[in-house]
Amino acid sequence: MSHTLDQAVAVAGYYPALATSVLRHAIADESVKAHFVHAETTFDDRAVRRHMTILVITDTRLLRVHMDDGAGHGAEGTHEASATVETALLSGISNLAMTHVVHHPERFADNDVPAELVLAVGWGVHSRIELEPAGCGDENCEADHGYTGGITGDDTLVRVSAIADGQDSVRALQDFAAVLQRSIGPRG
Repeated sequence: MSHTLDQAVAVAGYYPALATSVLRHAIADESVKAHFVHAETTFDDRAVRRHMTILVITDTRLLRVHMDDGAGHGAEGTHEASATVETALLSGISNLAMTHVVHHPERFADNDVPAELVLAVGWGVHSRIELEPAGCGDENCEADHGYTGGITGDDTLVRVSAIADGQDSVRALQDFAAVLQRSIGPRG
């Protein structure tokens, strides 16, 4: 595992020993071409939860490690965390999309950092189905028109913003995405 990946996991500070162990087993004997570590904290009315997503490009694979806080199942209410590893062959990545959000685009210059950056990578592991009741447009119609909806690929989505994560994090995701784009490049 590359030294800079070790450092990025340590700096993120979210159970670095667990994250490093999971990464070492997932990476095995491959070399790391690029990585991106994104830790975030979310708040709701009952809890504070931490999440961390680590993306790693090896010579043949894209790895996604996602770690989450969880409530313990023991009688003492012990704390727990889960770490999930997803692996995709670079040759199996079906799509990659980068969304750049820019405030005041009229002032944007070539080397400026976007306000937000979203990386979406699809390889057919997960899909999300969204359904809603269908209608005919007649306000007085009481007939059952069934459902309408769509299936959306939901493999990997990472969003960073300059305000929440800092410009360095946005640049790091841009750099990671550039390596990934070159790695999946044209197939011949």
